[in-house]
Amino acid sequence: MNTPASPAHSAHAALAGPASHPRALAPANFLLTVVLSVFGAIVGIQLLASLGITPSTSLIGALAAMTLARIPLAMFKGFRSVHSQNLAQTSISSATFGAANSLFLPIGIPFLFGLPDMVVPMLVGVSLAMLLDAWLLYRMFDTPAFPARNPWPLGIAAAEAIKAGDSGGKQARLLLGGLATGVAGAVFSLPMSAFGVALIGGLGAMAAFGIGLLLRGYSMPLFGLDIAKLYIPHGMMIGAGLVALVQVGLVVARHSGKAGAGTGKSDDAQGAARLGRSLRLGAMGYLAITLLLTVGTGIYTGMSLGLLVAFVIYGTFAAFVHELIVGIAAMHSGWFPAFAVALITLLIGILIGFPPEALVVLAGFSAATGPAFADMGYDLKAGHLLRGEGADPAFEMEGRRQQLIAGMIGFLVAIAVVLASYHIFFANKQTAPINAAYIAAIKAGISMETARSLVLWAIPGAILQVLGGPRQQLGVLFATGLLIAFPAAGWMVALGIAVRLVLMRIAGPAVRDRVEVFAGGVIAGDALYSFFSGAFKALRK
Repeated sequence: MNTPASPAHSAHAALAGPASHPRALAPANFLLTVVLSVFGAIVGIQLLASLGITPSTSLIGALAAMTLARIPLAMFKGFRSVHSQNLAQTSISSATFGAANSLFLPIGIPFLFGLPDMVVPMLVGVSLAMLLDAWLLYRMFDTPAFPARNPWPLGIAAAEAIKAGDSGGKQARLLLGGLATGVAGAVFSLPMSAFGVALIGGLGAMAAFGIGLLLRGYSMPLFGLDIAKLYIPHGMMIGAGLVALVQVGLVVARHSGKAGAGTGKSDDAQGAARLGRSLRLGAMGYLAITLLLTVGTGIYTGMSLGLLVAFVIYGTFAAFVHELIVGIAAMHSGWFPAFAVALITLLIGILIGFPPEALVVLAGFSAATGPAFADMGYDLKAGHLLRGEGADPAFEMEGRRQQLIAGMIGFLVAIAVVLASYHIFFANKQTAPINAAYIAAIKAGISMETARSLVLWAIPGAILQVLGGPRQQLGVLFATGLLIAFPAAGWMVALGIAVRLVLMRIAGPAVRDRVEVFAGGVIAGDALYSFFSGAFKALRK
């Protein structure tokens, strides 16, 4: 979805505020980010281990900063700035997703497989992958592959909540109405975030996502086919993901060629150049981490030289593709199928013939890449909106740098929390539930029939991705929907699209700004309810 900056957002350019951006390492900001990060990391691990979910905690961080800002003490005065609140939500969100999805989940795979000696080397490798993930998104944000103007729905929700808390008035009432709607729907187990995302996402991308969700949910009762057992979603994602990777490369080449000829727009050319450099640095970084994991876990001893080279090359490629697919899905839909895409890379690894120990490392490494990448995109989108959507380029870049620092604080705290606590969870036989699926796949292997299905269904996935192009990402979003067994989300996406079209027909384009604020509230309400209900259930356990 490529849309110009909206008037409502431009009206908030005043939020760009001070001549210099608040510093993440300023004593008050640093102390708050560390405290929030510890809380977020603990909550993330506990909920993933007990319920198999990782909640969005970014709004908790913003609310904490807003609450402190209302305490009449000089040391809390700085938290009145929306940019300080943005740093707080960045840090806690980074710590939550980092600790749970990027660290705790991957190290549980060797533990469950009976390879406890691999846990610490795996933790070192996936920690580096997580940090590289976040840095790469920081570098790639607002480039032709990951434009700042694209939805990044959870980022819009966080920004609208912070802006409403700062300005009040009509915007706050709209947001509160959305918040109440999101909570009310969530109480009845409706996936309200899907409804909110459909109000603001690209129409083509949302339609593909919704159709995929509904087909996955009703393929058995309607057609007598279990598409998951036939590996149709996995094949579709393989084809769409490979085409998406080629499309990113073509975007870089096209804009770089225009820049060389002096015909391209300077912003596009600079963004493409930054994207190209980031991709090259990312490839080298993932190669180094793959080598480190190969040596550190000792799996190199069980493979021939040829198979070892193949593992290093494939591990690097799989991590890179996984990151890009998860980022693209998150950017357009607010959902990222990290677990499912990691399973796809594992299935291909089984087909190649890697030994079980190597597959354990491959599964953990693939699962670690993507979540931090997507989460940093949400946070930077929120900051981008709060800073006036690039109205002051210098202030925008400084804000992103401070957000990166805040995010890195969150990730480093996450590493410390996981290192200090994982043995407690493992002693109680608690790991991420999805790990059992990875272990089962490694032990069961894969048949030639499954291999044929993956190859066959990769073709329509690739064709759909080509038809949609890099802007709509139809193939990736359709496959994302197919991978998620949640038909109710498909109906909520359909409802969101219908409501959006009716409103546009009645009120015209001018209503888009108000719809976006309301949608941000819906997503925020769903996230807050999910967080608190999940925390309550975990405490009861």
